[in-house]
Amino acid sequence: MKKAVSVFIAIRYLWGKAHEGVRYLRGAAAGIAVSLVPIIVTLIVADGMIRGIMDRYLEFGSGHLQIFNYFNDDDMDETKRIVNSIKSVRGIWHEQRTMGVLAGKEGKAGVTVRSIDASFWDDPKSKPFLKIIDGDNKLISDRDIVLGETLAQNIGANVGDTVRLMTIKADDGRMSPRTAAFTVKGILSCGYNELDALWCITNREGGSRIISNDRLSSSFLVKISDPYKDADISAMEIRMELGNGYSVYTWKRLLSSQYKSYETTRQILLFIMALIVIVAAVNVSSATSMLVLERQRDIAVLKVTGSSVKGVTSVFLWGGFFTGLTGSVIGISIGLLIGVNINTLIRSLEKVLSFFSGLFNGGEVKILDPGFYLEIIPIIIDWKAVFIIGFFAVLCSVLASWIPAVKAGKIKPMELLRKT
Repeated sequence: MKKAVSVFIAIRYLWGKAHEGVRYLRGAAAGIAVSLVPIIVTLIVADGMIRGIMDRYLEFGSGHLQIFNYFNDDDMDETKRIVNSIKSVRGIWHEQRTMGVLAGKEGKAGVTVRSIDASFWDDPKSKPFLKIIDGDNKLISDRDIVLGETLAQNIGANVGDTVRLMTIKADDGRMSPRTAAFTVKGILSCGYNELDALWCITNREGGSRIISNDRLSSSFLVKISDPYKDADISAMEIRMELGNGYSVYTWKRLLSSQYKSYETTRQILLFIMALIVIVAAVNVSSATSMLVLERQRDIAVLKVTGSSVKGVTSVFLWGGFFTGLTGSVIGISIGLLIGVNINTLIRSLEKVLSFFSGLFNGGEVKILDPGFYLEIIPIIIDWKAVFIIGFFAVLCSVLASWIPAVKAGKIKPMELLRKT
């Protein structure tokens, strides 16, 4: 039997007008489609959440690269000039950072105190992630300070309030506590609670009052064109240009444990969803077995007319293939449609649930609590992963149909004709 004939018969079994057997394959294809919808939506949401969180850490936290100078008395302006001359670099800023305790009128909290060049907050590619809740981020006086939204809420601070910041400052090798009063100039948010809860930002002059002027608290934050692809290459170029005495770290090293945690969670979710696909593929095996039982007359005719065991087997293998392919195309298409509109769907569902909750004196329902998740999920479609998922579903369908297809090929035609 020619390959084209096997493919034609398989397609007729799946999409033909006959009612026998066909309903089983279509049901199996529907099962594959239903199992793929959640895995595609999970993939889009997980990738979007990870990218959204990591973008905020890279743009406002660790930077794409960090340069430390532990040995040389460097000229900061010269270091910036050299790094800025590298093609992939889009900006470099000097920062001093330490830990402290910030006290407001309603409480106190541990904070990350950052003294960084003012232009850092004006980077055009970072601005889409930054939202000024109140006041502004222009620090003029050495007593001005900007807080993250969550931090300000935790200590009860508003724009214009006076807050007190305590840090440990080293002078001539001796550690001593330093307390300074600041006026809240602005309240910012990047849309992610964990960062907003730590932000305590002052200008260079304000930082000199409370941060030790040593190498351990000082670094250069560097941003490049594509941190996800070019971080290692750019780090190598910077090391070569600056020479000995400098250490350059990529965000992959600085945030390695956090990024691995997110990726591990993503992989576990996809693995669980993959089990659903495998279970759905079992239906293909059952559907193929029922098709073989109901199409025994066709099998006998094919055998009598000269079809080989391999030819008959290939008919049902192609049936499993087209069943998996049809289910994959439908399921992936629906999953992508839901995934790209996930923010709209979540907001609509929140409104519906909030309405019914209000009928029973309940509060507003939040499916994605901004205190733990991003307010808006970025839409990231990993087409390579989508293709692999579709291929996996089709492969499972073919493997599931293998045993009944082989049994169909071994059926003896004369026995079937006598029975019929």
